Amino acid sequence: MSLTRSFRGLCVCLALTAPLAIRAGAAPGQDAAAAQARIAALKQSLQDSQTRLRQYEWTETTVVSLKGEEKSRKQQRCYYGADGKLQKQPVAAPPAAAPAQSGGRGRGRLKKAIVENKKEELSEYMERAVALVHQYVPPNPDAIEKAKAAGNVAVHPQAGQVNLELTNYIKPADKMTIGVDPAANRLLAVNVASYLDEPKDAVTLAVQFGALPDGTSYTAQTTLDATAKNVRVVIQNSGHRPVQR
Repeated sequence: MSLTRSFRGLCVCLALTAPLAIRAGAAPGQDAAAAQARIAALKQSLQDSQTRLRQYEWTETTVVSLKGEEKSRKQQRCYYGADGKLQKQPVAAPPAAAPAQSGGRGRGRLKKAIVENKKEELSEYMERAVALVHQYVPPNPDAIEKAKAAGNVAVHPQAGQVNLELTNYIKPADKMTIGVDPAANRLLAVNVASYLDEPKDAVTLAVQFGALPDGTSYTAQTTLDATAKNVRVVIQNSGHRPVQR
């Protein structure tokens, strides 16, 4: 999943939902024009961040863990090309350790077949989990409007933050929460709680946003948890620096 695409989709989402967040934190009788100015400031802040982010390159680290044990780690250099599209180049990884020798050829082949089968099953499961997440991030404006019409949207102001909570968004009893810093007009976090076929196949997604010294917002970390399979995927973006062509 492209974190940048997710960020861009969230900008669209907030353009629709910002009026709810602003009204929730406003004093009674606040001038409508002032509220609209706050909404415009939020949208402008997001657009500015997207523009400034194109001047940076950074390292994306993806770690896949099974039952708490790290199974794979991949790093990629990320930057925007001349065509405006996000580019990713693999960062050289250290050579893998040689596999231990099997005690017998036949037993070794059987063990290898079992391992490969489990890998294929897990890979298919993760593909389904990621596909489900894509239904939530970036949020679908039509689905948000449908949730609003059904009365499934709640706004929860907190100290320095406004949480926009949507339930029954894609599936019955699911929940998506978008955290916004109304003072700085920037995203703080997005959290999703859903499932695959049944509630026991729970899948959660947590996206945390960071800010660079110049105020540019970016997706700092995305964590996907598939508890039914004890799988966790963590994607971190770090080391932002001026792009080198």
